[in-house]
Amino acid sequence: MSETKALASYIVSNRWDDVPDDVRHEAKRALINYVGCAIGGSPHSAVTTAIRALGPFSGERTASVLGRAERLDPLHASLMNGISSHVEDYDDTTPKNYSHTSSPVASALFAYASANRVRGRDFVEAFILGFEAASRVGNTVYPSHYDVGWHMTGTIGVFGAAAAIGRLIGLSSQEMVWALGLAATQSAGLREMFGSMGKAFHPGRSAQNGYAAALLAQAGFTAGERGIEGSRGFAHVMAASRDLSKITTRLGVDFDLRDNTYKPFPCGIVNHPTIDGCIQIHDEERPDPASIVAVRLRVAPLVMDLCNQQNITKGLQGKFSVYHGAAVGLVRGKAGLREYTDEAVNDPQVKRVREAATAVGDPAVTEDQSRIEVELAGGRRLTRFVEQSLGNIHRPLTDRQLEEKFRDQAALVLPAQDVESLIHLCWRIDQLDEVGDLVTAALPPQVRLKADTTVPGVARQQVT
Repeated sequence: MSETKALASYIVSNRWDDVPDDVRHEAKRALINYVGCAIGGSPHSAVTTAIRALGPFSGERTASVLGRAERLDPLHASLMNGISSHVEDYDDTTPKNYSHTSSPVASALFAYASANRVRGRDFVEAFILGFEAASRVGNTVYPSHYDVGWHMTGTIGVFGAAAAIGRLIGLSSQEMVWALGLAATQSAGLREMFGSMGKAFHPGRSAQNGYAAALLAQAGFTAGERGIEGSRGFAHVMAASRDLSKITTRLGVDFDLRDNTYKPFPCGIVNHPTIDGCIQIHDEERPDPASIVAVRLRVAPLVMDLCNQQNITKGLQGKFSVYHGAAVGLVRGKAGLREYTDEAVNDPQVKRVREAATAVGDPAVTEDQSRIEVELAGGRRLTRFVEQSLGNIHRPLTDRQLEEKFRDQAALVLPAQDVESLIHLCWRIDQLDEVGDLVTAALPPQVRLKADTTVPGVARQQVT
């Protein structure tokens, strides 16, 4: 059986009881992280701009956008959810292929669930299957695909969204093959967009396009049946080298959700070891920023490839500057949302320390490590070696830390009491009779008061 057909068959035939308990819990961790990121990113100008530009082209406005007052059609709501959940670069990462897989998959699912009745268990199962589909396709082409400049979140996220929505709407195996083929032909996303709103467009568009692929397949819109493995399919066209066995090996036994990680800092994940070490230096040594004359970093080569942005002026650029990450860690002792604003990037103290920083890619330093040397006026040197950074697979954020991260972001939109209620709903998502209740709880209070379970003339359909 071809890889596309094998993956489609698995997505269609999997049952809830086939999913191990630890994977179910990890799915809930991924979803609570996602919802917090989507709400926290919802006020961003990128989301407002996208809604202003594309909102007039929306179809029937049956779907909500997490954290926003506007309603759109489900496809456009998927796009906006994807932008908001990724624009702060705070969403989860699977280091084995450097994709932010939850964003495109969950963005489509929450848009769907806001317009259709979906049981929590079915929603979580669809999320797990969508995550697995996207990540396994990514594993097949990583690192070759990534190295030439493709952004995995955009290029593989579309497979996950198609699989997840396809599972919810009950596609047959044949229809799922078409959905995956239609996903393959829409794969896109360039790393050149890093540091701009264009990066957040990737999970949004992949959520929207994957959702559309599933709907088209359901309607009988056909696609090539070897969209992943064909000689002119995704894997061969998009990567110089590939290993198709990674799609099917131990499928249903090994789950990539077990390898997922959650960011403690809203920026490129490869910056995290440097930030972690600089915060440690700040907390233990309390160096006067004015006394810092040089910051020398030895980092993994991938850091220099991804996060070598200098002479920056925008907050989004700071997320891909290891120099800025070091500077805010040393100057402010933290690297939260407020450290990646335009104001923070142009803060004179932060700017001076950032411009005093240099970095060298060292093959002996892993992507979870960083060697830091801070030279002070007078010659004193502060050093730190971070062997395993906070948030990686070896030092994961706990459930409680994920809750604190959620609170910090959701507080931008929701009152504290509502945030606590929403956290409770997220942990119970697999027990909900209707996930739309969670979506409603994630809307601004003034919108929630007016919200009803139906849109005039459009009743939610029960999905079983």
